[in-house]
Amino acid sequence: MPDEMSRPLIRGRGEGGSFRHLEASVSEPHAPVIGILGTGDFSRSLARRLVFSGYHVVVGSRTPKRSVALFPDEAEVTSQMEAASQADLVFVAVFPEHHSTLVELKPVLAGKTLVDVSNSLQINRDGPSNAEQLARLFPESSVVKGFNTISAWALQVGPRDGSRQVFLCSDSQKAKRSVMQLCHRMGFIPIDMGLLSSSLEIENMPLFLFPSWRIPVLCTLFLFIFFYLYNFIRDVLQPFVTKGKSVFYKLPIETVNVTLPSVSLVMLALVYLPGLCAAFLQLWWGTKYNRFPSWLDRWLTRRKQFGLCSFLCAVLHAIYSLCLPLRRSARFKLINLAYKQVKDGVDDSWVNEEVWRMELYLSAGILALGLLSLLAVASLPSVANTINWREFSFIQSTLGYCALFMATVHTLFYGWNRAFDPEQYRFYLPPTFVLVLILPFVVLLGRLALFLPCVSLRLSQIRRGWEKSRHIRFTLPDEDGRNGLEDISNV
Repeated sequence: MPDEMSRPLIRGRGEGGSFRHLEASVSEPHAPVIGILGTGDFSRSLARRLVFSGYHVVVGSRTPKRSVALFPDEAEVTSQMEAASQADLVFVAVFPEHHSTLVELKPVLAGKTLVDVSNSLQINRDGPSNAEQLARLFPESSVVKGFNTISAWALQVGPRDGSRQVFLCSDSQKAKRSVMQLCHRMGFIPIDMGLLSSSLEIENMPLFLFPSWRIPVLCTLFLFIFFYLYNFIRDVLQPFVTKGKSVFYKLPIETVNVTLPSVSLVMLALVYLPGLCAAFLQLWWGTKYNRFPSWLDRWLTRRKQFGLCSFLCAVLHAIYSLCLPLRRSARFKLINLAYKQVKDGVDDSWVNEEVWRMELYLSAGILALGLLSLLAVASLPSVANTINWREFSFIQSTLGYCALFMATVHTLFYGWNRAFDPEQYRFYLPPTFVLVLILPFVVLLGRLALFLPCVSLRLSQIRRGWEKSRHIRFTLPDEDGRNGLEDISNV
């Protein structure tokens, strides 16, 4: 009997096309053999992650000798037929258009679990999905859709540096459970999406480009273009047309710096406006059980994106403002102003009103930016998961309205009394800050209206189940054991 201790754990690749095999001591004894059909980038990353997770991995290739150097030494690289025969669970990591080339493997894949990891080149809304087509090619196998939303990079470096969620669906619960166990062992979180009919939705997931950001970004761009053109007409075009004075140098910095806070304040007001609309609709209906209009539903679900766009514009405004004194034009203006004062014999140019306006203006702006920063940080999933709902609501609602109020005060101090100066209405257009303040004032006044005791009490009753057409009065339970609910119908 040969000495078992003298045998190597891993047999070397010999001549004649025999490849390295794993002994039972390398992978766990009861772990299933995992097969991978395909030798692309995703296959190599998947094989590496499976080997690190303790699985016996068999890779099927049309050219095993050429592909063997691309995979870990612990993985066995062999023909597709041999890999399909050895494996208990098979990852189909070939492009969908090449699925038909695997038909000859149908006898050896019968009764086994096939995991389709493919994606489409474009969004498929009509179907069938790649996984459904694969299930039609292999009717005797159990097809599971999954791992298509995980990148090859995330598989290589592990789930800690990428998305941990793996969306799965299959018509076979047994096959789905086996893939879920494999996901847990690899360090990922499986998400059950139901039957294989959900595979179309899973395949479309990686192809969407920020679907929830489309409307907020378009709204931000529209507001930026509108306010930029508005400021260009008032501050650049009007002096050129009326006085022949060229101030086009303002376009890259000054005009942008006046536009950014305008967009930021309007976007911040748009964060809280849909909540007010929903509250007043519930008051109007007298119930919370009516569905909101679809446009309001979409608006409510995108408030986070609106807020982050507002925060981005506010940060850019702060950076642009800090860069204003660094411009050459600012230095020339300062020198000219100093020379003019010396020429006119002005000893003291101190204007107390302007000093106080600037101090208050900057202080309110700093506070608004600080509160916006807190809102942005609290919206991060890693931070939001560490606080309870009351804390999250306090930050996003109470502190959010405080941020809107401070930003409005910041704009008011910037405008000061210039709203009543006729010279500010160039081309009969009001100053930009006058337009910007309209929506924030509407939101803040609407919020104050909801604070009125009669309105607040009725809204609280509605959100606790009270209905106008079916009054429900909540009382404490009586001693006789009744629940204290009275159902009084309107006559």
